[in-house]
Amino acid sequence: RTDFQVSLVAQLIGNLFIFISAIRFRDMSLASGIESGTGAIVIQWAWIIGFGIMVAATIWRIIKIPAENVPAGGSIGKAFLAIPLYTFMALSSGITFFLDSHFSGIIIYLNKMLDHSGMFINVGLYVWIGMLLKQTNMARLVFDSFRPWKMPAEMLAFFALIVSAAPTAYTGASGIYVIAVGAVIYGELRRVGARRQLSLATTAMSGSMGVVLRPCLLVAIIAALNNSVTTMPTKDTVGIFDFNQMGEWGLYTAGFWIFVLSAALFLFFALLGRESKINIASPKEALPGMAGPLKRLVPYFVVLFGGAIFYDLVLDGQLDEFSAPVILPVIMLGIVIYDQFYRKRESSSGYSLFRGTENSVRGATNETTAHIGALLMLMGMSLCLGGIADQADAASKLPQDIESIWTTLALLATMLVVIGMIMDPYGAVIIVNATLFTFADANGIHPLHFWMITLVAFELGYLTPPVALNHLLTRQVVGEEEIEKAVDEVRGKNFYRRFERILLPILVMLTTLLLVTFIPPLFYA
Repeated sequence: RTDFQVSLVAQLIGNLFIFISAIRFRDMSLASGIESGTGAIVIQWAWIIGFGIMVAATIWRIIKIPAENVPAGGSIGKAFLAIPLYTFMALSSGITFFLDSHFSGIIIYLNKMLDHSGMFINVGLYVWIGMLLKQTNMARLVFDSFRPWKMPAEMLAFFALIVSAAPTAYTGASGIYVIAVGAVIYGELRRVGARRQLSLATTAMSGSMGVVLRPCLLVAIIAALNNSVTTMPTKDTVGIFDFNQMGEWGLYTAGFWIFVLSAALFLFFALLGRESKINIASPKEALPGMAGPLKRLVPYFVVLFGGAIFYDLVLDGQLDEFSAPVILPVIMLGIVIYDQFYRKRESSSGYSLFRGTENSVRGATNETTAHIGALLMLMGMSLCLGGIADQADAASKLPQDIESIWTTLALLATMLVVIGMIMDPYGAVIIVNATLFTFADANGIHPLHFWMITLVAFELGYLTPPVALNHLLTRQVVGEEEIEKAVDEVRGKNFYRRFERILLPILVMLTTLLLVTFIPPLFYA
């Protein structure tokens, strides 16, 4: 009960900060004497009404804390862990802006989201893609095709990450993929006997490997915000290991090799900590067992590639990082319809194809609305945190001429990891582009190198306490009971075994970050 009380009171204060800021922004607009357009007035009232409803709802929740299933007691210290991340951001922004008497500051920076409205619409579509994927059997069938090889848990975890990379890129964000498929990945790893700590680590990392691959939205946003880099190579033939041609690689080209590096490091560290010998089934034994799941997967890929070919030939729309948010939802709807068709064929005659499809689409859409709301709040509050740095003119206070490029890189990597720990990446890249990129460029850091460091640092931040968002999402999808069992399973063992679910992802991504940060300058600096 204490958790509820502390969390709700904190949310009330945070929401009040935003609500008051919205009112003051409206007052400031009226006092300026400049006539606002109809659209601007509608948006101003939308902020006021929206956050007014949130304030009222929070007050109602405080008054009506549910008595059932909420045991009394609890400690104040642990109750702070129940406060939502956006609330901490709202409190930090509100206190800072209000102490500076800049009462409309929060809404001013929230309004910056409107400058990138297309980007946020794409985020919503990508979330819907992930939730539609969750409604199908594709992920389970992929794991079924690997099971006949009887791989050790560490190798299956490696292949799980490899297979997860493409859908992560196509669902646009690491957290969305964990929500959509995390429970399946965890369950399949446990089914082959993987220890719980390794299974949790793999599930948390499953959304991290594909964020550097085409057509991930985050990379496309970076290229849209910053004219110094492109998504694809600028020449037909580019030497990927020729660092003098780094400017011609393209973000996705460099990202692919970072993906290869991080995957190889995961396999290395996972096998280094293995508890059993590597015994893999022979092809003669495994291939017949793969035939069934692969045969069932073929129609899914026919729908996927058929949809892409249809768009290309009939509508002249190629599936790339720019068209993916529009084309993929339609293709995923086709996959959901086929999935329901297969279930109808395998089930009793009373199964309704229309009702099954409608339930799946409605379920995916309902989940999407909740996740979009949470994501947009995090993105908006990330912009407000960036606004604090903007008001303090933090960019100008950074040294503009550091003699050592290694010191510059170490400082940048550290700051980017901290940003990744506390901010949503979609909001963070806007702030980073406006502040840290200028600092890096002034100190001789190649633009493409800087953005690769940024992407890896953000993913490391996502996997690093105290927030560790991917671990929070993993806890959500696998359940609190499994987390407690994972802790009990390693009680009394060495430090690494007790915290493997946290340490393994950090080891992999930290090593990747160090290599990505400090190796390229040996050739181009």
